[in-house]
Amino acid sequence: MIELQTNTRMRINSTQVLYFTLSAYIDTGSLKYLSFFIVLCLYVLIIGSNVLLIVVICVNRSLHEPMYMFLCSLFVNELFGSTSLFPFMLIQILSDVNNISAPLCFLQIFCMYTYGSVEFGNLAVMSYDRYVAICRPLQYNSLMTSQRIVFLVSVTWIYSFITVGVTILMSSSLQFCENVLNKIYCTNHSVIKLACNEPRVNNIYELVMLILAAFAPISIILYTYMRILKVCFSGSKETRQKAVSTCTPHLASVINFSFGVSFEILESRFNMNNVPGMLRIFLALYYLNCQPFLNPLLYGLNMSKIRNLCKKLVPKFIS
Repeated sequence: MIELQTNTRMRINSTQVLYFTLSAYIDTGSLKYLSFFIVLCLYVLIIGSNVLLIVVICVNRSLHEPMYMFLCSLFVNELFGSTSLFPFMLIQILSDVNNISAPLCFLQIFCMYTYGSVEFGNLAVMSYDRYVAICRPLQYNSLMTSQRIVFLVSVTWIYSFITVGVTILMSSSLQFCENVLNKIYCTNHSVIKLACNEPRVNNIYELVMLILAAFAPISIILYTYMRILKVCFSGSKETRQKAVSTCTPHLASVINFSFGVSFEILESRFNMNNVPGMLRIFLALYYLNCQPFLNPLLYGLNMSKIRNLCKKLVPKFIS
């Protein structure tokens, strides 16, 4: 009888979860307008820099090469990831009640997780491109054809959409008995922890997807860089200079994004209450803020072709 009453109460409570409350937002009083302005400026800067580089690559035939096509996919993903957070966060900063509807919460999770999966996929494809260019230069044109470029980019995006879509379908089918998230945005693990029953299948699937979406691409990147380093140490000075100029931005991007994802995983899986609240918020935002902001700077400033074309294009926009 007690078990029956408990199950009945769980079903009743689960029907009432139409929204989630984000409790990590801090009431800053009148400073919320300053916070809103800072976040808005950062978002505009991210949108402007990534759109500029996409336009530069698309309109200049001299940049219609495999490396720049992969960069274009990377910049599109930065727009996708930042847009999944910033408009929502701007609304929440000005709002007195930090609630998010359940469908919108799952949509945000879908966009953010797809962004992370596509980011790692793009970085892995770019490392393969650098490996072929440096280690097998005579075969580069035959291996990196336009058909292969389209295939690699398409697989990266389609695979991410499908696998993350399955995650969302599994999570949204759960019954929830609580609706308070100690977060500033929705994450899958924090949501499924609110389920009435232990979401064992969801946890296992999420772990498998994490391995496939993050650790598998990182393994590819490590392997290609081991081969690149081997060629650099045994090659000429010109080969080493080429490797450094093209690989440094990519390697910095990989390290930066891996750091952000690592903290996000640790924060979701372990108790981080001992970490100061402001630091937790900063590191939680790092995952979705720093990469879209840093990549345009890394590739726009370090690659001479893009840098010179940007200098020519910006005055045209201004005039």
